[in-house]
Amino acid sequence: MTLLPRATAKAILWLLLAVPAALMLRGLVGGEALPMDLLHPSGETSVRLMVLAMLPGPLIDAFGPNRFLRGWLSIRRNLGVAAFAYALLHLAIYVIDMRTIAAMLDELGLPGIWTGWLALFLMILPAAVSFDRAMRWLGRGWKRIQRLVYAAFVLALAHWLLLDWNWKPAAIHLLPLAMAWLLRAWRVSTKVTRERTFA
Repeated sequence: MTLLPRATAKAILWLLLAVPAALMLRGLVGGEALPMDLLHPSGETSVRLMVLAMLPGPLIDAFGPNRFLRGWLSIRRNLGVAAFAYALLHLAIYVIDMRTIAAMLDELGLPGIWTGWLALFLMILPAAVSFDRAMRWLGRGWKRIQRLVYAAFVLALAHWLLLDWNWKPAAIHLLPLAMAWLLRAWRVSTKVTRERTFA
């Protein structure tokens, strides 16, 4: 089976990732949707992409590498950058909906609002260094920067819960990650116990 060239595969990936944004913007420009109607889907898409970006690591630790998980891992940075792009789209729609800076400042003290701003702020640096040259230049520090995404994810879920007051959708998004992390922890603890037993 002939694989697509890397540049072509990446272009197709980004085209697919851009489809939801294109549909949202078409609805907004065409008057089919109000800005407030797009706040939830834009933010939810960002959270979903964060989950997809964070899942392959613990899954590989839990199950070991295979072709599918290695392929998933190879696009993890793209998924993370796309999550940040949708967070920016979410912000842009929020700005359009609020209309004035004064109205935005009036809401800034609300926990449901500042958690969103802080989540976005924490995503900036990981997204900015998500390219090969930055990985080589930063060395081990690159992974420490990328871990900011975990805090951003928790804050994004808090932002969602505090505004929506419906825990079930947020819990559904958290569940795959929680299961993967627990499975990884169980595998690691089992391995350590086995090594101590046979030491």
